[in-house]
Amino acid sequence: MVAPGPTTLRLVADEETSKRRQILDGARNVFMDLGFDGASMGEIARSAGVSKGTLYVYFADKNRLFEAIVEQEMLDQEKIAFNFDPERDVATTLRDFGQTYIQWLCRPGGGSAIRTVTAIAERMPEVGRRFYEQVLESRINRLADYLEAHVKAKELAIDDCKLAAEQFMLTCQASLFLPFIFQAAPAPSAERIAEVVESATRMFVAAYQTKSA
Repeated sequence: MVAPGPTTLRLVADEETSKRRQILDGARNVFMDLGFDGASMGEIARSAGVSKGTLYVYFADKNRLFEAIVEQEMLDQEKIAFNFDPERDVATTLRDFGQTYIQWLCRPGGGSAIRTVTAIAERMPEVGRRFYEQVLESRINRLADYLEAHVKAKELAIDDCKLAAEQFMLTCQASLFLPFIFQAAPAPSAERIAEVVESATRMFVAAYQTKSA
């Protein structure tokens, strides 16, 4: 009997990864359409194009499957690049960050993911906490670190950089996120996002930039 070589093992691993992603994609569609309570493992299996037996090989129950979707969302968001080079000027950095952040937050389909996590957070607080810390708070902290560097350079006068970072991010959401998340409006256009973020940037600079900057 010939032992499997590296190529064979790699192909098996790739197939496993592909099948797992196929299941997660199918489950995500079901959770978005039916919510956590309305989703069943049978419906998820049909959506993913696999048998229930195969589904249970990968995931023990619906809770674990939902956790895996949130974990995949967190991994996907880590791939989004933000340029927080301390050498970049504040207005340019805020403008670029704000547009990228809102485009992600209000992307088509993104509202359903956030609504689903929010709905399940009370029942599965650990999932909600991890999503907040690794997806949302991590962005707040990175922006706060960037602002702190410019406070030290005496270009900004900010007492609480984390609070200022949260203020900027929430101001960028104005008139965009709430209508989108409550399905009162479609995903905003790139032009509208740029307009709102530009306003938020001007307000932030006017409030915090030192006179010597």
